[in-house]
Amino acid sequence: MSKTIRIGTRDSELALWQANIVKKLLEEAGHKTELVPVKSTGDLVLDKPLYELGITGIFTRTLDIAMLNHDIDIAVHSLKDVPTILPKGIIQAAVLKRGNVNDTLVFKDNEEFLGAKEAVIATGSLRRRAQWLNRFPTHTITDLRGNVNSRLQKLEDNDWNGAIFAAAGIGRIGIRPEEAINLDWMIPAPAQGAIMITALDEDDFVKEACAALNHEETEICTTIEREFLNKLEGGCTAPIGALAYIKDEEINFKGVLLSPDGTKRIDVTRVKKLGEHHDMAQYCADFVIERGGKRLMDNIKNSDRKTNVYSTKSFTEDQRLLFHEKVVAESSDFIKISLNRIAPRLLKNEIENVVITSKNAVESLTTNYSAIELQFKNIYCVGRKTKRLVENKIGKVKHTEKNAKKLAEYLVDYIEGTEVTYFCSDLRLDDLPNILEENNIKVNEIEAYQTKYDGVKVNDLVESAMFYSPSTVESFVKANNIEVIAFCIGETTAKEAKKHFKDVRVAKVPTVESVIELVNEHYI
Repeated sequence: MSKTIRIGTRDSELALWQANIVKKLLEEAGHKTELVPVKSTGDLVLDKPLYELGITGIFTRTLDIAMLNHDIDIAVHSLKDVPTILPKGIIQAAVLKRGNVNDTLVFKDNEEFLGAKEAVIATGSLRRRAQWLNRFPTHTITDLRGNVNSRLQKLEDNDWNGAIFAAAGIGRIGIRPEEAINLDWMIPAPAQGAIMITALDEDDFVKEACAALNHEETEICTTIEREFLNKLEGGCTAPIGALAYIKDEEINFKGVLLSPDGTKRIDVTRVKKLGEHHDMAQYCADFVIERGGKRLMDNIKNSDRKTNVYSTKSFTEDQRLLFHEKVVAESSDFIKISLNRIAPRLLKNEIENVVITSKNAVESLTTNYSAIELQFKNIYCVGRKTKRLVENKIGKVKHTEKNAKKLAEYLVDYIEGTEVTYFCSDLRLDDLPNILEENNIKVNEIEAYQTKYDGVKVNDLVESAMFYSPSTVESFVKANNIEVIAFCIGETTAKEAKKHFKDVRVAKVPTVESVIELVNEHYI
């Protein structure tokens, strides 16, 4: 046990108190420790409410970077501040036994204002704001940021009736006023009152040391709450509350989603036997979503942020998460594909040279015929993903290039024979057939699928668009008459984009992820 465990923490009084608890527990277990205080973005930027900063993990990011840089071995957080998805390589190593889960009202003079029509309450939490206004709709909420000491001082210095705090926070450092009252009607933030330790997944020594500090009951309950939050796609920007607790071998759960002004509220409760609770969060999130939660979340997300990027292809969830926080991206499919029936007579004999430039052509072929029926001697294609799909579903690819023009140039020099069969769309905007025919190579075009324009009108304030084929450019232009920065997946797409836009940029590799990287580079 010669290794000294370096404990990373924010440098506020509460964060240091929590880190010292972990330090004490580790030292009692025989480990050497060292505290490493780090100032976070969340502590430095205090001129806006937390929910307006738009940064996931604002109180944890600096410590995450320090850990990934091996400047610290573990980090201690208030679990409610930690994003539900941790950075790659970082894990939840332990959760300590939970403290007081409640929100607490500290009032300036007395609590008589609770019965008054007008009152001013201070909080920087969107969740607390929404629940208070839901209960007291005529009251006024004012923003309150800073550490717990400075917030209490601001309450003293301002003409407010009261302010809301986490009971655990003001209780742990011994500054809870005697007259403060717990708001047992207010559903707390997911994992409120719990202290979490994160570590590098690769560090077995540290993981083993922290595992001894883990409190299983707290871990079970906070995991359900955070999974509920994750399923609703919430965070600092959404008023979501959740609380799970275990009683008589049963897990009791209650959750809530509100509109920021408190006028709309969706509640859910659930009780399951311990051990049969693994679908609890999913069930409760689905319950909320099905009762208007999805529309409510969409309204919250789009209420104060303007879309600056529009994608002409719908994102997967994993792709959406790749965007920098400064990017507000929307997406929809500007192209709709209809697979054609390919006549058997066109494939009755083995075809010597086949050209495939899109995954849609592969899907059309394999929808019509089995791999055994597709007798192709030499298959040439465009793009790594198309190649992978061809080899999974049809057969070995002889050669691939990153775009159609380069493939045509390759075929001019190296093709076996003087004829190719090209499975393409009814809308074909690439140069491949022209280049081949100019070099005396016959091209038999077979329409494998139809491409239909399905563009939507985007907001005129959209600054840029993401394009993945010449057809997506055409579809966008048909529906919109605005100048945008065109982020393109490849040179063929860029060529079409240059006909319509002044600023055209091309991704390093022809993938959606690479186009997203290009967008991030522009907006960071």
